[in-house]
Amino acid sequence: MKIPRQDADRTRKSLLAAASELFAERGYHDATITEISERAKANIAAVNYHFGNKETLYKEAWRQSFHDSIKAHPPDGGVDGDASPEQRLAGRVTALLRRITDKDNRAFLIVYKELANPTGLLEEVMQEEMRPLRQSIETMVREVLGPGNSALQVRFCAISIISQCVIPAVINMAERPASNGDNDSWRVDDIDAYANHVFAFSVAGMGAIKRNTKKGTDTKKTVSHARRSAMVHGHATHKA
Repeated sequence: MKIPRQDADRTRKSLLAAASELFAERGYHDATITEISERAKANIAAVNYHFGNKETLYKEAWRQSFHDSIKAHPPDGGVDGDASPEQRLAGRVTALLRRITDKDNRAFLIVYKELANPTGLLEEVMQEEMRPLRQSIETMVREVLGPGNSALQVRFCAISIISQCVIPAVINMAERPASNGDNDSWRVDDIDAYANHVFAFSVAGMGAIKRNTKKGTDTKKTVSHARRSAMVHGHATHKA
């Protein structure tokens, strides 16, 4: 007997929801098809019918979770597309931080579990889904930096911005807020304030790179000189 399309769609959505919950809670290896089917109120055969195997279900559960997170926190942060590159970048940073620190973001939780116990199954789907977001960040960085900077320099700046966002999100997952308010951890609970800091810090850094580019200064030489100066200063301070 053929399953009605509406019932099939409902079952598929239920399986994805249950799978994303369990993969986020336990990771790929410890979440079983039996448990997923029971939570979705579906039979195991339904998993094979809709996804073929556990590996495909894992990938599609992450993909759906990622789409849900994008819907909850649109990447543009509500900033108009005609705004300046700096304003659009600020919107992107705020949206990204809100998205990856959202306790209901199963996509980030699944990746967190994946990093702890890798399967390698998510690499392709993550590249596919995240490529447009990375390209958007690089486009804005390129506009902020202006002409004369290499593609590698643009990418390094984009990576620096994203890293400032991701690391606190991981710390927030690993550490709970202190109940007495006296906490020396690096948790970030005021997301908007931190987003403003990341934006200001990043724009200032890109401003320095932009000035060096206009002057024709070699960034590598500038950094090397700064390192040597710091080492000399540190050695002199230590001797004193």
